[in-house]
Amino acid sequence: MTQRKSFTGRKSFTERKSFIAAAIFGLVIAMTLPACVVAPDQGHYAAGVVMVAPPAPRVEVAGAPPYSGYVWVGGYWDWVGGRHVWVSGRWVAPKRGRHWVDYTWVRDGDGWRMHPGHWERG
Repeated sequence: MTQRKSFTGRKSFTERKSFIAAAIFGLVIAMTLPACVVAPDQGHYAAGVVMVAPPAPRVEVAGAPPYSGYVWVGGYWDWVGGRHVWVSGRWVAPKRGRHWVDYTWVRDGDGWRMHPGHWERG
């Protein structure tokens, strides 16, 4: 025996219950999806200026140089992938007539700009 459907246009109680449940689920999804939108971070880096202050420098123990006359280049905080990342110090061969100037972060408006380390005459 097969069940006959009524052609009166009225839905059964079970069909109405399923429709209400689906409508409520759709409403919940529609209300929560906008909260899941992730906007790109535009507040941390613009035109070379980082809006997040670098952490305090780490204390490093240089130890003895591998060769006489080598120069210790101290570690520094770099800006990589939207965050500060520590770059460890290292020993480097000296350059005749030059001295090493460390990496430094300087204030630039509301943010910070890194001045890379470099060899300078003198």
